[in-house]
Amino acid sequence: MDRPSRTRRSTWWWLFAAVIALTGIALAVMWRPALAPQTATQAFDTTRIERGANLARLGMCASCHTPDLALPFAGGKPMNTPFGVVHSTNITPDIKTGIGAWSEAAFTRAMREGVARDGHLLYPAFPYNHYVRMTPSDVADLYAYFMTRPAIDAPARANRMTFPFGFRPLVGFWNVLYLDDAPWQPDPAQSAEWNRGAYLADAVAHCAACHTPRTLLGGPDLKRQLGGGDAEDWYAPALNQDSPSPLPWTREQLHDYLRSGIAENHAMAAGPMQAVVTHLAQADDRDVAALAAWTHSHLAKAPARATPAQQAGPLPAPAANDPDLQRMTLGYTTYANACARCHDAGRDASSGTALPLQKAVALYDPDPRDLIHITLDGIAPPAGEPSRFMPGFKTILTDEQTGALAAYLRKYGAGQPAWPELDQAVRTAREP
Repeated sequence: MDRPSRTRRSTWWWLFAAVIALTGIALAVMWRPALAPQTATQAFDTTRIERGANLARLGMCASCHTPDLALPFAGGKPMNTPFGVVHSTNITPDIKTGIGAWSEAAFTRAMREGVARDGHLLYPAFPYNHYVRMTPSDVADLYAYFMTRPAIDAPARANRMTFPFGFRPLVGFWNVLYLDDAPWQPDPAQSAEWNRGAYLADAVAHCAACHTPRTLLGGPDLKRQLGGGDAEDWYAPALNQDSPSPLPWTREQLHDYLRSGIAENHAMAAGPMQAVVTHLAQADDRDVAALAAWTHSHLAKAPARATPAQQAGPLPAPAANDPDLQRMTLGYTTYANACARCHDAGRDASSGTALPLQKAVALYDPDPRDLIHITLDGIAPPAGEPSRFMPGFKTILTDEQTGALAAYLRKYGAGQPAWPELDQAVRTAREP
């Protein structure tokens, strides 16, 4: 046999061995066994259930798993991701459609590894990459809480994933990149309250899931931890030195905001943050205070900024020499007719008026989505809950008026450079 033939055969053997090895690695990464169904009903201590209830509030579990208040934790909420639409699942103890057949071991595996009882991989829209750092006792208490909820028959809704992301085993490779199972560790240089807040923020409330940018593969960009992210087409502001807040936060203000959605000299909660506040309002106040302490330690890193917020008052008409005078005049006229009556009056504790917009963080955000959503859809409290609200102007303002208003507020309210692609953002916000 000549040397070229032996070389070709050796090459093919090496390729075959590589394919076998890669296949083995892929199976090890992707495959998980099913766990036996639970057949006996388990009794739980009341204290465990109460602790689990508090953890469920801190983790905002109902935000995703309760789109219909009449069907608590029955799932079905559609969540838009860059990879398709994922529907939340039924986490009530229904045997057929929920987690009634899940043992505590199966529940723990789902929380720590993102694997369902039958062995299929869960999409990371379920933030198990945060829950993996929960203590075993907290996971057990959460299990006790969910297994004592009313069982609801609610079959899972089909996801609509973009090809090839409907092939669930691919999630295994995402886990290799982004699932860090190292236990959460306290910082000995910080107080017990701060460490409690840090643990809750990371492992339970998963704050970074919204407030940290994502990579192209949908994982957290840890080089920009807490540097601002996305949540349901809203911008989640940075919670670190890059915070766009025009005025500094105190711990007391943060505590008020997390409990009620409103704080002195700051805009009220809107968009996905409203659901966070709804749950934290029902959580243990000591835990909310700990979250406030942890959050404040990060926001305090933001440098002092000279912004119009320090001299809030009625917004001015555009300058006569403004190079974009026509658009700014339309924005000012829209503001005067739709906004000034409330926002120029200023906000007091018992007034029906509103925050001066120089103090509104949405004007300082690096993109205009929050301001546009608030302008078009308003801010409404949860059904039946007394709270401040702002009417939406989607049916009143045209796209041209909405874009001009945002451009005017950005320039004359915040003194910031123009947002790029503002008009496209307005059109996108109107899409169903």
